[in-house]
Amino acid sequence: MANLYLVATPIGNLEDITLRALKVLKEVDYIAAEDTRRTRELLAHYGLHTPLTSYHHHNRASKTPYLLSLLQEGKEIALVSDAGLPGISDPGEELVQQAIVAGIKVIPIPGANAALTALVASGLPTGRFAFEGFLPRSPGARRQKLQKLAGEERTLVFYEAPHRLLATLQDMVAIMGERQVVVGRELTKKFESFWRGTLAAAVDHFHAEPPRGEITLVVAGAAAPPLPSFDPERAAAEVAALEAKGIGRKEAMARVARAYGRSRREVYRACLSKASPELPGQPQKEDTS
Repeated sequence: MANLYLVATPIGNLEDITLRALKVLKEVDYIAAEDTRRTRELLAHYGLHTPLTSYHHHNRASKTPYLLSLLQEGKEIALVSDAGLPGISDPGEELVQQAIVAGIKVIPIPGANAALTALVASGLPTGRFAFEGFLPRSPGARRQKLQKLAGEERTLVFYEAPHRLLATLQDMVAIMGERQVVVGRELTKKFESFWRGTLAAAVDHFHAEPPRGEITLVVAGAAAPPLPSFDPERAAAEVAALEAKGIGRKEAMARVARAYGRSRREVYRACLSKASPELPGQPQKEDTS
């Protein structure tokens, strides 16, 4: 059996492709493309003439077994989407799953991705994020989805069509409240732009200036709930209550420390303050290990 390559292609600028990706696209037997016309333009730009076959949402039911049969016959295949990584809001997930089941080796060829490109340039926290792809098209389903995400503390990344952007922003304001948003448009292309501001300001801006081109939204996560104020006496009582339930002292102190956003040493000292005082000159030895 041959290999299935998942090849990332440029999301706009044709120069955003790796040497390894070009090598694979040149050497495989077939390229399975979401849009053969768009892929043909990319191949022509680099002087490649690998045979193309279509693989998209509407024909994947029939094309998946066909491509698997080619792979099992020893034909090397590269899967590409319109832009970016195949399988990310694009066809590919089903083919990959079935290829793995069939024992076919799946080899990712990394490269451009609109979600990560927008995220790293957004200025919003990047340490933890959630990619949600396209929101549902129907208003009711979209609002229901946003309600489920309203409490998500990670930075949120979405794709959106320009003609639905305003309605999506309006729903976000109503459901998620006021928070920061970055609207990335036409990433890596000639007219690339980033709009930054609050959700409410974004509604006003894009109402006055309807957007064009491909859109990636990066939305700040929900604010973490405030930690309770630290009362040493109360913290010590909570440790004692946990110990009464059979939880070890160290674990009890660790749990209380996490609940207050404090160190275990602070909780230990709070417990000491509740204990009977030692004789003068005989201080207790701290054990916070």
